[in-house]
Amino acid sequence: MEINIRKAQKKDMGAVLELINELAIFEKEPDAVIIDENDLIRDGFGENPAFHCFVAEADGKIQGMALIYFRYSTWKGKTVHLEDLIVREAYRGKGLGSALYTEVIQFAADQKVKRIEWVVLNWNKPAADFYRNSGADVLEDWDTVQMHEEAMLKYLENKGRL
Repeated sequence: MEINIRKAQKKDMGAVLELINELAIFEKEPDAVIIDENDLIRDGFGENPAFHCFVAEADGKIQGMALIYFRYSTWKGKTVHLEDLIVREAYRGKGLGSALYTEVIQFAADQKVKRIEWVVLNWNKPAADFYRNSGADVLEDWDTVQMHEEAMLKYLENKGRL
């Protein structure tokens, strides 16, 4: 099977959204995705794209993707955040995920960033093991913190009083 990794284009965002939804199902959050194809096109292309995306093609169709964006660490400097890397279930174990992972690492190295960071669910042992085996550190002493839109608005409504 021939694998082609390339930078995503606007026309690919429908397939990218399908993969995002597939990942949400895998991560047991099937109703969590609220963006649509137009959001991806608006946010990923233009003068100041919010993200970069790579796609993996096999059998003439997009079968995987990796979505990244830049962050800044006060300790390290410019970093890349890997938001999602997903391969369609039928194509897992065929090298697409490794090829996308390598593309992300090459992109980060070309950009001369100091670190790539991402999160992995603690129950996804195969992924965590893959990352460890690749030389990445899986940190177990940090917790991910998120504040969603409703909580942000409530916090601001209370003027930051806890």
